[in-house]
Amino acid sequence: MSDKFETGMAVRRSVLGDAHVDKAEAERHPFETPFQNLITESAWGTVWASDAITQRERSMLTLALLAATRSFDEIPMHIRATARTGASPQDVMEAFQHVAIYAGVPAANRAIKLAKETYAEMAAAEAT
Repeated sequence: MSDKFETGMAVRRSVLGDAHVDKAEAERHPFETPFQNLITESAWGTVWASDAITQRERSMLTLALLAATRSFDEIPMHIRATARTGASPQDVMEAFQHVAIYAGVPAANRAIKLAKETYAEMAAAEAT
């Protein structure tokens, strides 16, 4: 594997957690391997690996972009990642308020609903 892939996998694990990455890797189908390699090297090994902004800021940007582009399936995963990136619920709400103004209230509303559900799941898991 390339250095970008190795860096990407390390960053992916630091942001998403070992359990998430191990599960995703165990469920990987050979058909998707080229795509998984691409996102590991480009998203995780380049964009997320950059030290130009903090992981907290990157997390907020990612959540805002996911909401603005209505990529709702990815929001719970990135809300869970905030526990490791340092983006607080207040930070996330600030990002989603920007989405409401610049990309539309319905998109922000759906993202907020998903965030609330995910935060509740995280709190329940912590309580056990």
